Amino acid sequence: MKGNKRFLVLDIILVSISLYFALLLRFDFKIPGEYITFLKLSIIPVILITIFCNKVFNLYDFIWKYASVDELISIIYSVSISNIIFILYSYLVSYMLLRHTYYRFPFTVHIIFWLLCVIALGGTRFIYRIIARHNESGESNVENKKVLIVGAGDAGAMLIKEVKKHNALNYDIVGLIDDDVSKIGQVINGIKVLGTRKDIIKTCETKEIEEIFIAVPSIPFQDRKEIYNTCKKTNCKLKTLPGIYEIISGDVNISQLRDVDINDLLGRNPIKLNNDNINKYIKDKVILVTGGGGSIGSELCRQIVKFSPEKLIILDIYENNAYDLQMELKYKYPELDLEVVIASIRDFERLKEIFGKYRPYVVFHAAAHKHVPLMENNPTESIKNNVIGTYNVAKCSHLYNVKRFVQISTDKAVNPTNIMGATKRFCEKIIQAYDRGSETEYVAVRFGNVLGSNGSVIPLFKKQIKQGGPVTVTHPDINRFFMTIPEAAQLVIQAGAMAEGGEIFVLDMGEPVKIVDLAKDLIRLSGLKPDEDIKIEFTGLRPGEKLYEELLMDEIALTSTEHEKIFVEKPMDFDIEYIEKSISEFKKVIYKDDEEGIFKLMEEKVPTYKRKK
Repeated sequence: MKGNKRFLVLDIILVSISLYFALLLRFDFKIPGEYITFLKLSIIPVILITIFCNKVFNLYDFIWKYASVDELISIIYSVSISNIIFILYSYLVSYMLLRHTYYRFPFTVHIIFWLLCVIALGGTRFIYRIIARHNESGESNVENKKVLIVGAGDAGAMLIKEVKKHNALNYDIVGLIDDDVSKIGQVINGIKVLGTRKDIIKTCETKEIEEIFIAVPSIPFQDRKEIYNTCKKTNCKLKTLPGIYEIISGDVNISQLRDVDINDLLGRNPIKLNNDNINKYIKDKVILVTGGGGSIGSELCRQIVKFSPEKLIILDIYENNAYDLQMELKYKYPELDLEVVIASIRDFERLKEIFGKYRPYVVFHAAAHKHVPLMENNPTESIKNNVIGTYNVAKCSHLYNVKRFVQISTDKAVNPTNIMGATKRFCEKIIQAYDRGSETEYVAVRFGNVLGSNGSVIPLFKKQIKQGGPVTVTHPDINRFFMTIPEAAQLVIQAGAMAEGGEIFVLDMGEPVKIVDLAKDLIRLSGLKPDEDIKIEFTGLRPGEKLYEELLMDEIALTSTEHEKIFVEKPMDFDIEYIEKSISEFKKVIYKDDEEGIFKLMEEKVPTYKRKK
């Protein structure tokens, strides 16, 4: 408030001086006596008019340390309107006071006065802004980090302003990079465009860059990925702005900068969903998601609510994750009819009670044990949860006339070498058998590893890097297919819309990625050097672990669908009697404390299962 009072007093002085100097300049520093008289009559009204207009345009409410072009425009508006009022005053008031004679300043005086006021009022405020910023930056003893910004468009320009506004962050922007060669050498907000993306590595070396900000939110994904791949070779820490559609307000804010992560390097172009087909089976329907608190299940729920279901039921045995998701969805969608049910898919009677009460139209079955080494050491639990649990949910879906049942499967179900993969392959048999004997449409969706999901390799690597290493990889040649969590959830929903019954949908996962390359990328993205700052150690393949995964059975061909990223494996013939008999056998063996018996029975039920010993 004190600062605003100072500006008010300063404005009174500056307006008076500006009007006097306007007369001096107009009359070559020899002001005629009659204009001196009118100046005396005008000075107080002009000051009052200007202060009033300044208040109308909030010039005494701004924090001028953060002033920008918007504040300068407010000054111009205020000075312009006050001058118009002053001109009216010249015509009307002076006529009444000076013996009914029209007497006013020449129009050129008003033009000069307007210009001087804009310069004086605007200049003092922006000088204050510069001094305040300088003093603020001088308070920090921390050495500024040298930053290179990739992108000399609107986002880059606004980002420069934001960085300069936040001096406490201690960033020193050294230059800009842009692929528009016409911009090279030009200066944007005081920062020079140094070259194109081909010059990134050289610029980082010569300018000793420590961090790179990537401000190209609207470019195609492939170009963005190429920029990321170039930048990660520099050993600089990378930060990026979200995509243009994520910047809802249209403004660029320093808080929107985030670290580039592995999703940015391995992701793909945004998925295009057929919303009409999805609406038909989700909108105004009761939807049940088992394992709804897990990585995939929770993202399925987030995507499903966008299509306005009549009711969403989250079923999970672990209440903490389910509660967190409940709070998130209730906050974002206050009108959503949401139920959270804590229950185990192993409990058939409890499931019947739930299905009987809510009568779901679609069931997404995401509940499962998925960790390969843990399940290899606990095969009984894998059978109980994955096989018998899936059987229970599938049977309830049949008994209570669910329209569509979507099973979440995995690439580990293809020619499995571990008990977890074998159980998921048997689950595919369950849904294909039930599809033959039920009015319910049963389908499975098979995909590979999901980036950032609970228990995935990415969180482990990040933790190891944070601790200073080493980063542990099982084998130098091991590779995996990867997909982001939202991408996987969206494609599961889209595949469910295409279902006719009995299909196994296979998602296009792109090219497999070597895990050791993944580890190196994460180390580089942290601004460190692999095998120098952070060591990589190879620990050997774990029980049941493959060097590579497959997405379909060797003997079966895939058929394309209307969606470019979804393929379908033709149904195989299994019947419910075979499944019922197998479930009885599984139930007998899991309570005999005979692990070898479990493995042998699984090899019998899933002929493609080849156990690694």
